[in-house]
Amino acid sequence: MSADQTTLAFDWSCRVFAENGCGFPSPGLHSFIFKPMFTVGGYDFDKPMLLAIVTTVVVVGFFWAAFSRAKVVPGKLQMVGEAGYDFVRRGIVYETLGKREGEKYVPLMVSIFFFVWIMNLWSIIPVAQFPVTSIIAYPAALAAIVYVTWMVLTFKKHGFAGGFKNLTGYDKSLGPVLPLVVVIEFFSNVLVRPFTHAVRLFANMFAGHLLLVMFTVASWYLMNKWLIVAGAVSFVMAMVMILFELFVQAVQAYVFVLLACSYVQGALAEHH
Repeated sequence: MSADQTTLAFDWSCRVFAENGCGFPSPGLHSFIFKPMFTVGGYDFDKPMLLAIVTTVVVVGFFWAAFSRAKVVPGKLQMVGEAGYDFVRRGIVYETLGKREGEKYVPLMVSIFFFVWIMNLWSIIPVAQFPVTSIIAYPAALAAIVYVTWMVLTFKKHGFAGGFKNLTGYDKSLGPVLPLVVVIEFFSNVLVRPFTHAVRLFANMFAGHLLLVMFTVASWYLMNKWLIVAGAVSFVMAMVMILFELFVQAVQAYVFVLLACSYVQGALAEHH
């Protein structure tokens, strides 16, 4: 399979015991590389970029449709929108930041949650069949937004000296180990946190998509002659993986926003 083919594109004649003698077309990094679909103004748009744009349109369009003409007695679409909004507001933001401090950050966190969730969800949508967040650039961009918000709030709340203490755990009572603690906390908070925030989402979606593609391709490859039973088992596993991915996709969106809220909470907390 060439690197410019899309995720599930492979030689349909390539099956076990096939006369052409081809081996199993195992998925790999090439499953995450796409040739440009079209070019606009000198910029190439590939499938993940297009899905990211569609995600933005879907999220903005849904909440616009749900709340542009909000009613006291909500309709079905408004009820769904309110349920999703309240889930993030009450279940994540309020639980982490409290109602008074957290209310101003609800729009940001709701936007991130649904943006991440829909980008994950493309993995199991026919035709799309690809989680945008399995490309590290997208989780990294979202983590950067959270990181900048966290840093700005930290120094705005505490000033330069207080912000430094907040990020490094500076405490004179630590005595001789204070320099070591400052270095470790600075490295952990300022450098490692944004990296792990992005990689946690990316790695889960990357691995999940790779497994899903493997079982899907194997289902077709094995359904030949006496190995048709093995192909059927692989197909069942693909269905199980789809259900499991549905769970993981929602959990990863939840965890990403939960961590974002915890960083904001740390920025607003008084240093002791």
